[in-house]
Amino acid sequence: MADRLVAGGGGLDQRPGAKKGDLTGPNPVDRGKPGSKIHILCDRRGVPLTVLISAANTPDAELLFPLLDSIAPIPGRRGRPRQRPGKLHGDKAYDQKAIRAEVRRRGIVVRIARKGIESSQRLGRHRWIIEAALSWLMNNRRLARRYERKAEHFQAFADLAAILICYRRLEKVTN
Repeated sequence: MADRLVAGGGGLDQRPGAKKGDLTGPNPVDRGKPGSKIHILCDRRGVPLTVLISAANTPDAELLFPLLDSIAPIPGRRGRPRQRPGKLHGDKAYDQKAIRAEVRRRGIVVRIARKGIESSQRLGRHRWIIEAALSWLMNNRRLARRYERKAEHFQAFADLAAILICYRRLEKVTN
């Protein structure tokens, strides 16, 4: 029996690693389950320009400026490539004076719904574009349910999904 039962052998003394992973937090709409949120910035046709992830309990407005800063130069017409969008459409979660001022300082026209003044129906004609882009991202199983513990891996899969969406949209235009 001594050859089979050794104190601390067989991995029984090891503890599991981090259960939830980086950039996870209690989800405010799903009974506090740990989760992640995908933030996306896209053009008017729904082509993703940049994707970031955060913990589920992170406010959307907190990642607006990192999203704007992470946009790669957009080649197009002759001259210097565009570094930022011309307009920014957002819902009432972004209605803060500091956000409006900073977006204007960057030379972007602000189209953010105001709390208590504008109805949500007017914003719906632009909001569906973001919702469609998020839906296209969620068609990828690795993003719909997070399997990765490392935030870098989850971010890489989100970037890859955005690249595939861009490729598919470009393929439709060229054919």
